[in-house]
Amino acid sequence: MKAAVLHELGQPPLYEDFAEPTLQRGENFIRVRAASIKPVDRQMAAGTHYASPKHLPAVCGIDGVGTLEDGSRVYFGGPRHPFGSMAERTVAPQPFCFPVPEKLDDATAAALPNPGCSAYLVLAHHAKLAKGESVLILGATGTTGRIAVQVAKLLGAARVVGAGRNPEMLGKLGEFGADATIQLNQREPALIECFRREGGPDGFNVVVDFVWGRATELFLAAITQTEIAAMGPETRLIQVGESAAPTISLPAAVLRSRSVTIRGTAGIPPRDALTNAMHQVLDWATAGQLRLITETVPLAQVERAWQRADRSRRLVLIP
Repeated sequence: MKAAVLHELGQPPLYEDFAEPTLQRGENFIRVRAASIKPVDRQMAAGTHYASPKHLPAVCGIDGVGTLEDGSRVYFGGPRHPFGSMAERTVAPQPFCFPVPEKLDDATAAALPNPGCSAYLVLAHHAKLAKGESVLILGATGTTGRIAVQVAKLLGAARVVGAGRNPEMLGKLGEFGADATIQLNQREPALIECFRREGGPDGFNVVVDFVWGRATELFLAAITQTEIAAMGPETRLIQVGESAAPTISLPAAVLRSRSVTIRGTAGIPPRDALTNAMHQVLDWATAGQLRLITETVPLAQVERAWQRADRSRRLVLIP
């Protein structure tokens, strides 16, 4: 079969022949219809993700849309190594195969569940966002960031502020529901002041952080008190990505002067939480309440697509 085959970490996958998968107990055999190229796919292929493959060659892709042997269409995740979703055929665990609504096209069904479920779980499961709260999305100009803006609004956030580095996409965030935006590429004192102004006297209730690094440090500097004061509302910062840097410097004063909780997403969530997120995201998408910009590309062009600099739309490979 043809597949996107990775031979060396740090290099793009190549379109070439790969061994057919063999079915094992508890798996479904899947004829792939579409698979998106996501940041996590690139990170794993680059060797920078904690779950990067240890043995090569291997097929890239952690999820996609395909048909089972009975002809039913499903979204699937977690193909067994060395098989991936960017191939003509693959295998995936039966519990990680979900029916796809008939009205949802293959490209959207392949590209939306990963960022959509991630955003939903971060906000509803990890941050426990309540209606009427305020949200800051650090890294809102990326695909998952734009989805997070929409999900926050759908969950009832009263105010959502999107912060990012892409000026073109930043200017369009209002179309996705953002109440205000912050340009991260500005002088540090000005950025700190923006965080303070947009957060208001009580600050943000929830911060979803896709960037990490210096922008996060400046946000934390912005909320640090300079005098002893009464405890204010808690800020729940959820660390999701590291598109800017893998580490930060965290002064003790941040945690001692403000009520701040910093937590991560801790891997795959419980089955019931994942299933609930999947159903909710697919329902919103079918109803037209979640927008995602996609572009389909033949699987044969995976090497060129992998290296494209423009990340404003989610590329979807079609075998």
